[in-house]
Amino acid sequence: MPASNQPPASQRADNDPLQRLLDTVLVAVVRSPDDACLVDVAEALVAGGIDAIEITFTVPRAPQVLQRVADRLGDSVLLGAGTVLDAETARAAILAGARFVVSPVVAPEVVAMARRYACPAMAGALTPTEVFQAWQAGSDIVKVFPANIGGPGYLKALHGPLPQIRLMPTGGVDLNTATAFLESGACALGVGTALVSQQILADRRWDELTERARQYREIVRRFRSESGA
Repeated sequence: MPASNQPPASQRADNDPLQRLLDTVLVAVVRSPDDACLVDVAEALVAGGIDAIEITFTVPRAPQVLQRVADRLGDSVLLGAGTVLDAETARAAILAGARFVVSPVVAPEVVAMARRYACPAMAGALTPTEVFQAWQAGSDIVKVFPANIGGPGYLKALHGPLPQIRLMPTGGVDLNTATAFLESGACALGVGTALVSQQILADRRWDELTERARQYREIVRRFRSESGA
């Protein structure tokens, strides 16, 4: 394969991005109609202790955003691509610097492309059948979306018959529900507008964003301390 088609060197050198995701727990999901400020957003999140950041492909010029963030922050951030619906988009995201790939649906071709490049894949699912199909397709973590429909109780119910599947709730995760989702067996938390709100982005309130990130990080620290996890 020509050198121009290889993922960035920093990605190839990463020893285990899946373990890093499991260790960090928090994944900030960034959606914005304005791509100009997203390097600043990433820097503010990392300053607050959240180093796994998912740039969704609803963001204009998402591959270029991934590249800019990867160039600026390097290995200090575990950069992912979200709202990936097909294999071509997954490949473009990985070549631009994404080190994990997230889809809102069960798309086996997306999972296969991510695994081809040794990137963790997270397919999206809601029902038990979809969760199982995502896992069968090779999803390293199944994104339960939208998690606000069933809440933490639903996540716990899914884990009953499917304890072997890693679940990451996304949608409905906020400062009030994060602990309950962790207690219900979430291996990670996808946190979107409750963390990176459109108002914060519009007003460029980076200090506030950093403080919010710290509050989520404190929830994870406290949960681990109290549960012995």
